[in-house]
This record gives sequence, structure tokens and C-alpha cells, in this order.
Amino acid sequence: MQIAEYAGGRQRIVEHVGSAHTEAELGLLLAQARELLESPSQAVLDLGIEPSPRVAAMAPPPASPVLFQDPAGREPVRGGPARVVGTESRLLFESLRQVLTSLGFDAVGDETFTDLVIARIVEPTSLLDAGRVLRDLGREPASYATMKRCLAKVAAGDYRSTVAEACFAHAATNGDVSLVLYDVTTLYFEAEKEDDLRKVGYSKERRVDPQIVVGLLVDRAGFPLEIGCFEGNKAETATIIPIIRQFQDRHGLVDMVVVADAGMLSASNLGALDEAGLRFIVGSRQTKAPGDLEGHFRWHGDAFDDGQIIDTITPRHGGSRRDTNRRAEPVWDPVTHPKDWRAVWAYSRKRTVRDERTLTLQENRAKAIIDGEKQAKNVRFVRTTSSGRSLDAKALERARRLVGLKGYVTNIPAAIMPAGEVISSYHDLWRVEQSFRMSKTDLRARPMFHRQKDAIEAHLTIVFTALAVARRAQQLTGLAIGNIVKQLRPLRSATIAINGAHQTFPPEIPAEKQAILNALQHPKLTH
Repeated sequence: MQIAEYAGGRQRIVEHVGSAHTEAELGLLLAQARELLESPSQAVLDLGIEPSPRVAAMAPPPASPVLFQDPAGREPVRGGPARVVGTESRLLFESLRQVLTSLGFDAVGDETFTDLVIARIVEPTSLLDAGRVLRDLGREPASYATMKRCLAKVAAGDYRSTVAEACFAHAATNGDVSLVLYDVTTLYFEAEKEDDLRKVGYSKERRVDPQIVVGLLVDRAGFPLEIGCFEGNKAETATIIPIIRQFQDRHGLVDMVVVADAGMLSASNLGALDEAGLRFIVGSRQTKAPGDLEGHFRWHGDAFDDGQIIDTITPRHGGSRRDTNRRAEPVWDPVTHPKDWRAVWAYSRKRTVRDERTLTLQENRAKAIIDGEKQAKNVRFVRTTSSGRSLDAKALERARRLVGLKGYVTNIPAAIMPAGEVISSYHDLWRVEQSFRMSKTDLRARPMFHRQKDAIEAHLTIVFTALAVARRAQQLTGLAIGNIVKQLRPLRSATIAINGAHQTFPPEIPAEKQAILNALQHPKLTH
């Protein structure tokens, strides 16, 4: 196919487009020819084609005549059929990059860092394998050496502060930073020896591998605000104050509510938060119910109505006791109760059924150990004496008396926050737990391939940034990040080579997937 013009009554070859051997190839060449015929002063014909022609090599004149003869005697190569030379999920990369940019993370100014964050979202893998993921997304990846240097710059350039500032700005504009949620998790390493950071510590999975403790602070919608890394043997209760103070100092905050689970319940933690002028809501351990509800048990027995809430006080230190001579529960006030905190207890029949089932399983396990049917270990309700093991019936009876109860400790007066709001605020903690699940599953945060502290910290910064992008993408689309990737990654652009020219064709996009792309490419202003 050639483009020719009449000049002085004669035909002149203007451009050789290519040679077609099939109807499909002819269609490609016709589309390219139409583009070449368009005048710059006219509107561009929107064919959705991105031609990038190559200079064709010259060949001897063909044996058969062509439609138009080039006066210069030049003839193009008659190539073979069209070939697909590559496909890529460019739409997915650009959509996630749009979300990243809308959050202000491009302020870091490091393209390699951006590539590593998006690769972590799409397919979490090792640093060595990240290049493959990026090529699949239509990116020309940096070399492995450059990626390693990027990890060093993440720590040296304090990228985490830049990302944290952008996260706070987004949350302050679109959400609520007056209430933050905190929790911790552990990430283990398959290493034989400990070092200054990776140490053997408490593990819910009963692992004995070296690990690190990670603390995460999020807003009440689950959007990440701050992350911190601690030694693997550090107690959970010792992590909350450093993270909160870091968050305060970074943003100059003095007034907010911190919500955490019962694992953070220690007298020193609560005292430190109160002294810092912060308000807190933490879960209370069920074993504290007999003391906190002593007055209720005396005057009303151990019967509760479904949904019943008891607003009372709890001692700051275990040695103090409340006066049970008065029938009415005391109303906590920081001035009149300097040695107590406010305690809110709620009863639920649904929780009772769940607690009863758990206690029955624990009782059966204890009996099996006592009878020698199971290997002995530290199990609840097993009492060990010099004469052997026996069932701790009194402890089991006390536990059954408290089924269905859930307690909350706070330093917020009832006049400021009613008991129902205290409970609902605490229940938002599932958001931070969900973020941890995302980081461990969707983003595979476990830094098993890193050994040095700076590399581990840099890896966590990448995961922290990826988590923020993933949470924002979920907020915009209403879909889990794994589902977003699953639906958009098959939308692949294809580059076709034909007769020395390359043309890139965008994918056909179904309406439901176009809706996802629209949501990601045009971020809303609110959650």
C-alpha cells in the first residue's frame, strides 16, 4: 500500500505504508494510511492507534509490478504476516499511578520508588523479580543495582516522612484524624541468628524464628497514618507511646482520641497518654469485670439484659477498690475520681453464645490433658499440684459468670462521649486489623529477603506507601485491591509489527471495567 499524489499530471509516491498479505494486515495498513493523510490543520481522526513506524530497509525491485512506481526506484520490503511482539497491562499501572499521584506521594521525586510501590501492589515479589512485574506493566524497569540504591535512598532521604505527611494531609482533608486506631503485628524471618533488630519474641503462631514488631496507626476508615518498627522481643505495650509521640511531633497535634485493644492496657501506657493530654479508648480484660461490676453484682445479681450497658469506674491500679454500698453506679469524673478511669461494660446474648462455646472447648481440652489424652501444656482451667493435675472448677465457674460481657476503659467523660459512642469507636478497630491483613496477604509485607536494618525499614516504607494507595483504591471503587488487580490486569495493550512498522493497540474495555478505571483515574474528594 502506497500514498501517492498527482503533481503536474503525473503520479508521485509520497509514502510507502507497507504490504499486506491478509485482510487483517490490510485493515492495519488502511488505518495507518488514513492517519498519514490527515492534515495537521484538521481534526485528528480518533482511531485509537499509536503508530511508531520504523524506517524500512530497501530491497531489489519486485518481479511483479506495483500499483505506483517510485521515480527514485525505491521499493519496500515485502515482509511476512503481522506478529504480536508484546503485550502489557499499561492501563493498570497508569491507574494506580494516578491514585498514587492524587495522594501526593510523587513529592518523593523518585521514579524507581514509585515503580517499586506499584509493583508491590500488583504482584508482591522479591526485589530481583520486580523488573519482570514492571515490564509486564509496560514499564522499563531500573536495573537491580539501581533498585538496591533506591532502598538506601529511602532511608537516607527519609521518604517515610514525606509519605506520612501526604497521608495526614489526605486524611485531614477527606476523613477524621481526631480519632486514630493503633495495633501491632509481628513479621518473622527465616534466619538462624538474631541481631539488634530481628529477635525471637512472643508469637501468636508460636514461632521461634527471629521477628520484628510493627506498629501501625490508621484513621477510623483504616487509612494508614504512621508506621514503626521495633525489636522482635519488645512488648506490645511498649510500642504505642513511641508511635503516638512520633505522630504528634510530626504533625503538631495535641488533641485526639487513641483507640487500641486490650493488649495496650497497662497502667503506665494509660498514664502516659493522659499526661500527654490525649484521650484514649482501650479494651478491658474480662477478668477485671468482677471488680468493676462488684456493685452491680451485689444489687442486681449476675443477670443482664441483651444490649445492657453499665457505665462505671475502674481503678487505675489494682490495689484500690470502689464503694459498693451505693446502689447507683458512680459517674466518672477526672477531678472526683483521680485514682480511677471510666469503664463501660456491655452485655450481648450473641457474645454469650460465642463465649460459652469457647469455654466448652477449653474445658474439654483441659479434661483431655488431665486424663492424659493430650500432651500437657499451659492450658486454661488446668490446676497443677504436687498430687497431679485437676480441673480448676472455681476458675471455670467465674469465667462462665462473665460470658457475654465486654469492657472498655477510657478517660473521656460521659458528658463528652456517651457510652454507646465509646463502644462504637472501639469497634472501628477492625479497620486497622484489616489493614494488617492487607499488608500481610495482598502486599506480603514479610521482609524475608532483607537482612540489614536500613533495608528492612525501606521495605516497610514501600509497604506503608503501597498500603495507602491500596486503601485509597478500595475507597474509590468499593472493591478489594486484589479484585481490582484481577479485573484490570487482563486489559492488555498489544504491539504489532508489520512490514517494518510497530503499532500499539489499546484493549477493548467492557463497561464494568471502564467504571473501575473511571473511579481510579478521577479520584473523589471524600471517602
